[in-house]
Amino acid sequence: MKALHEFLERIRPLFKKGGRLSMFRSTFDAFDTFLFVPGKVTTGGSHIRDAIDLKRTMSVVIIALMPALLFGMWNVGYQRSLSIGADWSLLQNFWYGFLVVLPIIIVSYVSGLAVEFIFAQIKGHEVNEGFLVSGMLIPMIMPPDVPLWMVAVATVFAVILGKEIFGGTGMNIVNPALLARAFIFFAYPAYISGSQIWTAGLMEGQGVIDGFSGATPMAHAAAGEMDKIPALADMFFGFIPGSIGETSKLAILLGAAILLITGVGSWRIILSTLIGGVLTVLLFNAVSLNTYMDLSPLTQLMMGGFLFGAIFMATDPVTAAQTFKGQYFYGFFVGVFAILIRVLNPAYPEGMMLAILLMNVVAPLIDHYVIQANIRRRLKRATIKLKA
Repeated sequence: MKALHEFLERIRPLFKKGGRLSMFRSTFDAFDTFLFVPGKVTTGGSHIRDAIDLKRTMSVVIIALMPALLFGMWNVGYQRSLSIGADWSLLQNFWYGFLVVLPIIIVSYVSGLAVEFIFAQIKGHEVNEGFLVSGMLIPMIMPPDVPLWMVAVATVFAVILGKEIFGGTGMNIVNPALLARAFIFFAYPAYISGSQIWTAGLMEGQGVIDGFSGATPMAHAAAGEMDKIPALADMFFGFIPGSIGETSKLAILLGAAILLITGVGSWRIILSTLIGGVLTVLLFNAVSLNTYMDLSPLTQLMMGGFLFGAIFMATDPVTAAQTFKGQYFYGFFVGVFAILIRVLNPAYPEGMMLAILLMNVVAPLIDHYVIQANIRRRLKRATIKLKA
């Protein structure tokens, strides 16, 4: 690493103002600050001094995603082996899934970072680091059979219309990764819904054994096939079809532990999202108008991307509520709307996506009212003291 650092220092003058490659200064700074901690310090008294910068924060999130990603790769191979009736080993399952998932990750990063670099060069500022996480989240919320060109189009759409037009990292109002999924969901619904897209090879028409179904638990629930919903243990460990990174709740909880221990993830949002979801399920249990409403809270939390969304999506520090009190309201209604959409409108089985996007838009309004309430309360205290 020392040799690499010395090499970067030798060529740095080429990228400074007046250098032969000054037009690529933003690109050079992006690689330099990604590899090494920036040598910049704050000079104003109002700045927060901390040992971690945004790139390191994003790195923690990437580490937290690793358990779910690695298990997802194995599960892609496992579901494929089930579909063809093969008895693959753990390594064979993982290798097959690795070869399926890796191209999706590469396409996500290449297409997204290309847009980031282009906008950085046009604007003449540093490359934003927020896509480090978005580039990983996009593949993890996709089905393994999604076409690569579709991932590229959705990623470019999400980065341009979800981030750059608002000013880049820190200015976007909706989660870019979810926007990419929503783009495919509404533009190419056949490639993100149904029973075939969740098992690699089925969309291409590769042969499967008789009786195999690639339907997810939520697909069975939406169809009223409650007897076909997998056991809670299978859904908890992740031995089910689904999006690449959303199947194993155990792996997701390991990632949650990393986020909470490091203080990167908001426990207020996670907790309130779970409470909102559970209370809504209990309300449906009491009404009990159909079999979907009769599912237990634990079953609902284990199905689909509810837990993944609550931990990795709803907690996005840019698009979530910023105030502590606002985070409780924000998370609570994410959980409420996720279950409402899921149960009352089976056309949108993964209600978590739409619930988070909806609350992303509402989050600034929640913060506004929380701040205004604080101002009114302080003004009232000040008035009382003046009268006294």
